[in-house]
Amino acid sequence: MQGEIKRGTAEMTAAMLISGTIGWFVVTSGQPVSGVVFWRCFFGALTLLVVCTALGLLKPGIISVRSLGIAVFGGIAIVSNWLLLFASYSHASISIATTVYNTQPFMLLALGALFLGEKITGTKLFWLGLSFAGMAAIVEAKPNSDAVSGSYGLGILMALGAAFFYALAALAAKWLRGTPPHLIALIQVSTGIVMLAPMTDFSNLPADTSSWMILIAVGVVHTGLMYVLLYGAIQKLPTHLTGALSFIYPVAAILVDRFAFGHALQPMQIAGAAVILLAAAGMNLGWSPARLIRLPAAGR
Repeated sequence: MQGEIKRGTAEMTAAMLISGTIGWFVVTSGQPVSGVVFWRCFFGALTLLVVCTALGLLKPGIISVRSLGIAVFGGIAIVSNWLLLFASYSHASISIATTVYNTQPFMLLALGALFLGEKITGTKLFWLGLSFAGMAAIVEAKPNSDAVSGSYGLGILMALGAAFFYALAALAAKWLRGTPPHLIALIQVSTGIVMLAPMTDFSNLPADTSSWMILIAVGVVHTGLMYVLLYGAIQKLPTHLTGALSFIYPVAAILVDRFAFGHALQPMQIAGAAVILLAAAGMNLGWSPARLIRLPAAGR
């Protein structure tokens, strides 16, 4: 059992580190956002097709028509999420966009209450309020003009929209309990291919090998391999450990943004990002508000 947890921890850590570098690949690809997402879906689908075939998940009757429809809905949501998140990078920087994107647990909280009848407790409302306080600090902060090329506010809204669509995809996944997760991922990226093919400019493809290698990496590594590692980890780890390790992703993204592009956060942005991540941690790990009082005391 201990060995399985160690392996799951390694898989989850690798998946989150891979996720944290995707902004770097998206920006350096030099491709329009819709093109990056199309090729992510295309090469991701090829990778997941091999995985699903190896696992015997392509047999007739393994998924019902209803479940297929829900998976397609989840695919539309996850692809919309990628489009908005990647587009937000040029407006609000990778660091800020990724941090704002981590408000997704609160989006899922609202959707769970609406569609699944899940109870919203006072503790959850506390963490939600704290997250909004962090969001207000980020919105009010003056961004570094070197880190963005568009409207800062628009970038924030795009990242929030991405979080909302991710929450929709997570809601669809809740409805698909019992369906093999790798098969769900394959259906999602295949849906993305169909969605984005009409808006992809195939007459203006990357001209050099390095650009193609970046797009292949986004599909094979950041999608196919990352899904395999993530789902493998989720099957092995307790929920609280999965939630804790998920915070490697935003931290890795902030570090990549700093060292790859030199984008340093302003003091108010750092404070807002810290508050949002703390609130998300409290929400994911089931902390009580009293934990905030105990944390400083434990450090003395």
